[in-house]
Amino acid sequence: MEAKNPVKKSKLGKRKSDEGSQKSSKSGGHAKEHKEQLERLHEKDPEFYDFLKEHDQELLQFEDDDIEGDSDADLEDEEMQEGDEIEEDEETSDHDVRKKGKESKDTPKKVITSEMVDSWCNMIQETGKLSAIHSLMKAFRTACHYGDDKEDESMLDFSIMSSSVFNKVMVFVLINMDGIIRNLLELPASGGKRETIIDLMTTKRWKNYNHLVKSYLGNSLHVLRQMTDTDMISFTLRRLKRSSIFLAAFPILLRKYVKTAIDLWGLGGGALPIASLLFLRDLCIRLGSDCLDECFKGIYKAYVLNCQFMNAAKLQHVQFLGNCVIELYGVDLPTAYQHAFVFIRQLAMILREALNSKTKEAFKKVYEWKFMNCLELWTGAVCAYGSEPDFRPVVYPLAQIIYGAARLVPTARYLPLRLRCVRMLNRIAALTGTFTPVSMLLLDMLEMKELNRPATGGVGKAVDLRTVLKVSKPTLKTRAFQEACVLSVIDELAEHLAQWSYSIAFPELSFIPGVRLRGFCKSTKVERFRRATRELIRQIEANLQFITERRKTISFLPNDPAVVSFLEDEKTSEASPLSQYVINLRQIAQQRYDSLVESSVVVGEHKAVFGKRKIQESDEEDDSREEDASTVFNSSWLPGVDSKDKEPKDGKQKKKRKTEQEERVAIDEDIVEELVLSSDEEEEPSGEALSDEDEEEMKPAPSKSESKKYAPFTNPSKKKGKFQAKKSRKRKSTK
Repeated sequence: MEAKNPVKKSKLGKRKSDEGSQKSSKSGGHAKEHKEQLERLHEKDPEFYDFLKEHDQELLQFEDDDIEGDSDADLEDEEMQEGDEIEEDEETSDHDVRKKGKESKDTPKKVITSEMVDSWCNMIQETGKLSAIHSLMKAFRTACHYGDDKEDESMLDFSIMSSSVFNKVMVFVLINMDGIIRNLLELPASGGKRETIIDLMTTKRWKNYNHLVKSYLGNSLHVLRQMTDTDMISFTLRRLKRSSIFLAAFPILLRKYVKTAIDLWGLGGGALPIASLLFLRDLCIRLGSDCLDECFKGIYKAYVLNCQFMNAAKLQHVQFLGNCVIELYGVDLPTAYQHAFVFIRQLAMILREALNSKTKEAFKKVYEWKFMNCLELWTGAVCAYGSEPDFRPVVYPLAQIIYGAARLVPTARYLPLRLRCVRMLNRIAALTGTFTPVSMLLLDMLEMKELNRPATGGVGKAVDLRTVLKVSKPTLKTRAFQEACVLSVIDELAEHLAQWSYSIAFPELSFIPGVRLRGFCKSTKVERFRRATRELIRQIEANLQFITERRKTISFLPNDPAVVSFLEDEKTSEASPLSQYVINLRQIAQQRYDSLVESSVVVGEHKAVFGKRKIQESDEEDDSREEDASTVFNSSWLPGVDSKDKEPKDGKQKKKRKTEQEERVAIDEDIVEELVLSSDEEEEPSGEALSDEDEEEMKPAPSKSESKKYAPFTNPSKKKGKFQAKKSRKRKSTK
């Protein structure tokens, strides 16, 4: 009996220790226990697991804020269990682990020195020793969490005292950790697809080393959110892009990376937007359906938040952001079509509400920069992918929305907005080969009285029609505004006619525009407008003769398929008179717009074309930039320290960026419809709010029969106020 007692006691002690470890694991991380239960369920009852995956996705995709802590705890447990020589049994090892945990609270932390980092790096590069990798990853975790709260710092085994050690650890891990992990997991040196990681997750090798992957990605995400230097963030994103394939195994980390990259894309400057876009694009290509919806929806929302205001300096940057969105949507066109359909439908609902309610608030939702820039974005997407079968169905509804927005308020003050809509329609027609009747929109503008009579407001300041949607009443009467509008109308009308200058139906198509242009020449009293209009009429007549002569030589009927090949060679060489005339007009218009630009924007100056580069080429570009890592991280920056040392101005900028990120995260949690269809927005971009005096102007123009039957409504109180004001001014003048 006495011989059995020690065995019973050891079993009881072991059972108690197991219970204690289970309690500590429950208190430490519920997510890890939940995940283990789901894995056991997947092994025991795969059919029930598949049922949950289809009908209760939230149960399988739970959130856990302590995922980084869990990954680091796994790393520490793995290091405790592994060693070069294991000679003790389970009882003594458990006793040592508990003893080590008690002593770690009392003993001072080990300070990481440059010599320690060098020794670890040398061992990893020469022998690939696993204990050195664990020590380096602990140092990396300490570096990433440097400057956190004291409660978080108490969980760390090491401490970093100098920025040089921090920079050395960060540079080595970011450059070499991807290769180390791939070597341990026996993966190719670069690339890979989602299926590769899914198959790897069932192997024993993944179970042995997945804690290293989770620790690397989790700690990198933590420090990525703390950085403020754009060069450091860009370098970190470029290095993490090589390891993005491993995020297929960690859905929670994947969602956090997507949100962080989208925030950096929208708020960053310099090369950061491009680095963030390439990171998101790589995620979409490699992981596919795991992140496509979140990336497409998130980047569109970020674009909407960044395009609510417009000026000359921000014009090119907004165009650059739009090109980035279009490039990302080109990764998967079937999924992009689904999102485009939803977002274009939202724009249609806003326009329908304005047409039905005819209220000032409804008109404001349409005639604002956010709505117009969204139309510009989808116009660019249609021009880029409209020829693809998956994306072509959105061409017609988008053109209808643009046409309806242009005709919503047909007044002279909104001529810049109408011209912007006409440009979008011309782009869609040119790049998709579809006919859009924009000539009536342009010719109606020429017949407005504000453009027919001489200017009464003087010369005025030059107006850049690309950066305004509405002009004030004094600007409406200036010579500069009239000239800008008339010349723009002639340019866009020439563009429209030049697109069909090789069509066999050009004589019929150009008849009504020619008649109305001659009428404008007779009615206008401005000589310079007459000269420009006469020149356009001459070019139309020359092109009419060009088509008529070639029509005499054909023998097929209008419904014959051979009509498509009519003047195909001349169209390729741009031999028609209108095509040559439009080329000259484009050069003159570019010179006119260049003279209006007061400042240049470096980012997004030219359209970015990302699709021509392959993934391998971008990886080679990252390899060529490895030598710059020491210069990027060679600074005195440490996480959590810069906010105390910098000037108050930087603190304000960081605080502003933090609030913007919080607002963005809050918006991400809402449904898509609330972003665009919100009716409680009071801000009006670029000072173009609709005043009370514009309410009559915002109403649709009545027909001729209605104008004869009904007199315009006037408010007696307003008349009385105006009369009293005039009377008081007369009294003052007499005095």
